[in-house]
Amino acid sequence: MMGSQQNVLNQLVSFILGASVGAVLIVFFLSAGQGQWSTGLSSWANESKVTAPAAAAAAAAKEANVTNSAAHVEEKAGQAAAPEQDLELEKLLAAVADEHRNIIMTSVNEAWAAEGSLLDLFLEGFRAGKGIARFVDHLLIVALDDGALNRCRAVHPHCYRLTVAGRNLSSEKVFMSEDYLDLVWSKVKLQQRILELGYNFLFTDVDILWFRDPFERMSMAAHMVTSSDFYLGGAYNTANFPNTGFLYVRSSRRAVAAMEAWRAARAAYPGRHEQQVLNEIKRELVAKRGVRIQFLDTAHNGGFCSNTRDFATLYTMHANCCVGLGAKLHDLRNLLAEWRAYRQLPGGDPRRRGPVRWKVPGICIH
Repeated sequence: MMGSQQNVLNQLVSFILGASVGAVLIVFFLSAGQGQWSTGLSSWANESKVTAPAAAAAAAAKEANVTNSAAHVEEKAGQAAAPEQDLELEKLLAAVADEHRNIIMTSVNEAWAAEGSLLDLFLEGFRAGKGIARFVDHLLIVALDDGALNRCRAVHPHCYRLTVAGRNLSSEKVFMSEDYLDLVWSKVKLQQRILELGYNFLFTDVDILWFRDPFERMSMAAHMVTSSDFYLGGAYNTANFPNTGFLYVRSSRRAVAAMEAWRAARAAYPGRHEQQVLNEIKRELVAKRGVRIQFLDTAHNGGFCSNTRDFATLYTMHANCCVGLGAKLHDLRNLLAEWRAYRQLPGGDPRRRGPVRWKVPGICIH
């Protein structure tokens, strides 16, 4: 549970003010690999810090393989935007997915993929993290423009070019503009297609630093696992506010139907982005469609909107509630530098037991 109700209110006000101004680019990553992840789906039920009912976990495990059949893939094949692009996607997914058909996904445009920008910082975070460097080998980067694709190919072996019809996505997009909305909803469409092809995805924004293995915080019983802008307590409590910048979904017919319902709900909530719409329909997905949604505690998967400022418990940090590329880079670079200093403390140093707080003020982080 987050602190007092007053603290939650203050954070919520900060979030609304931060989200209402300026320009923001949404980017998303696709990744996976041929190697075995040390924490995979088969081991989540034992390793997760979130306890799940045995019956739910068993049902989830049974459901996980529903979409792996060729018949289901053929049934959904006609929904791909372009046959050539779909074929390329299938080949890449097959090449990078792990033995449990897990992938990690994100995406960048030219501005965020440029040398010294967020993509470089994102990759650097894996090398500096605790036992997570292996995830880079499983990373598939989705490029939104040719500049991003060229830069991706210069620094990483697995890149995929996504096109959004009639849109130039190479520059930063004004928050809630038509280009912005088409961009974020194209992400959901791609995620649905990945599920239809029988793969599980973990989507992570590129402005998220990873410090520890986030799979340790996830429950195998969940169909969908999302980070939280504000965590009010209870891993399955739909009063929590989702942040789809960090989202895991396990492939199943139920999950595909949930994604279809999510995309269809855009018409009922015109002018809203995908995260806002998910927040509106989350209770319906749970009550009417039987979707189990786990919300990650901000004590472990934090963001600039809401965080514990404690390296001893932190798994990921998202530069949300932060307007502008320069501001994000400034605060995330400082945060990574302080993480490195924390990691260099001797093992017996009492400062490693926490709370381990970073310096303030930043441009966005508090």
